[in-house]
Amino acid sequence: MENNVNALKAHLAINVRDTVASIEFYKKMFGIEPSKVRTGYAKFDVSNPPLNFTLNQIPFEGHGALSHLGIQVTTTEDVNAVKARWQAAGLVTREEMQTRCCYALQDKAWVADPDGNKWEVFVVLEDNLPESTPRNDGACCTPTFTAIDGSKKEPSIACC
Repeated sequence: MENNVNALKAHLAINVRDTVASIEFYKKMFGIEPSKVRTGYAKFDVSNPPLNFTLNQIPFEGHGALSHLGIQVTTTEDVNAVKARWQAAGLVTREEMQTRCCYALQDKAWVADPDGNKWEVFVVLEDNLPESTPRNDGACCTPTFTAIDGSKKEPSIACC
């Protein structure tokens, strides 16, 4: 962005299968109520981090091209505080402490929404690490979770 533009916040719109279920998840994840709800649509005006986040109900199969979403914080204590808030709200979390991911050493916690969109809260402890052997599936930073139906999926091995 040019220096003379005053950006207010980032906007992120995701497609969801069920707006009602997604609203319930994101109320817990963000800790706020949506600022606008319409049939097949919801908007969350998140102040920290500044984000205009919207849900659009659109039928789709499988997972989209989105890898994952994240919120970078300053310290491991911040990661643990967000994870504790998510757990207190009843969300299923998974943590990866001292993990090598995205060519950095990180502490992080994860949740997944009803459509399988994965969110991480993370702190970078050491950055610009050299390349290492990729995971067996070739992916980087794509964890697995407990499915919405409660069935367990094994955590993926460490990121690249």
